[in-house]
Amino acid sequence: MKFLDEAKVYIQSGAGGNGCVSFRREKFIEFGGPNGGDGGRGGDVVVEAVNGLNTLIDYRYQQHFKAKRGGHGMGKDRHGANGTNAVLKVPVGTQVYEEDGETLLADFTEVGQRVAIARGGNGGFGNTHFKTSTNRAPRHANPGQPGEELTIRLRLKLIADAGLVGLPNAGKSTFLAAVSAAKPKIADYPFTTLHPQLGVVRIDQREFVLADLPGLIEGAHEGTGLGDRFLGHTERCNVLLHLVNGTVDDAGDAYRTIRTELESYGQGLADKPEIVALTKADAVTDEAIKEQSAKLTSACGKVPLVLSAHSGTGVQEALRALLKVIDAAREGVQQPKEAAWQP
Repeated sequence: MKFLDEAKVYIQSGAGGNGCVSFRREKFIEFGGPNGGDGGRGGDVVVEAVNGLNTLIDYRYQQHFKAKRGGHGMGKDRHGANGTNAVLKVPVGTQVYEEDGETLLADFTEVGQRVAIARGGNGGFGNTHFKTSTNRAPRHANPGQPGEELTIRLRLKLIADAGLVGLPNAGKSTFLAAVSAAKPKIADYPFTTLHPQLGVVRIDQREFVLADLPGLIEGAHEGTGLGDRFLGHTERCNVLLHLVNGTVDDAGDAYRTIRTELESYGQGLADKPEIVALTKADAVTDEAIKEQSAKLTSACGKVPLVLSAHSGTGVQEALRALLKVIDAAREGVQQPKEAAWQP
């Protein structure tokens, strides 16, 4: 299935049904009076977060969603039926914006969340509604109110506990494949990963979700390479694992390049907890590892981890370091206090 994390959709809620002008006409009943029913309410356009979806690919093939109109009122005080809602099913982590892409309408973080984005119009009153002591035979009814129509943008931000960032060929996909059951594409050329990948990591009887993002290069915030459009998936991560290729000329420069792109992107990514690791330790000598570690320490201000996803060296230490930060973040989320019982 192709990965799609942005979609533009036109929605329209249903209009309300018209009220009815009708009078009771039966034999031997001289003054039957009005009996026109009210119109039904139009259907809403509802967005619902469901389980089992991880992409917005469905909205590439269908971009228009319209709810049903409410039924018209009828005689004998019969009210029109309410219109059927139009339900847009989206994966957890989806955000709904107005057409400008800046005004947030809804953020879906849990399965089962439902938000009515466009409300249906109210049905019109039939002439029975206007009957009074002085107006015994009203001959007018209200039309149904029109529905709402607007264009919205759906933006998916994968919900992961930790995210992998780094230059192309830093070993991110290899690391994800080594620590989880995910099977990302792995090759010896840049930009092997074209779409974010998720994997469930199990360490010390614990589990967390790890996201592998396409590699960044210098100028990504200006659209160079794949750009920074996938960085939005790291906004929900509690910690970033910054992988630096140990076979490059200067690991410090590689680290600074990614940090510059994170700061240029904004959204608080530069302030997230970060664990720095020097990868591909099995492909370089011990002297080269010491030299690259020194350069990386000078650039990031802390001693990096040294690991090799191919041989497994340092992988468990990196996962435990991630889990420690994730646990601290989870404990920091305050649970809502139950209100005290009152008679």
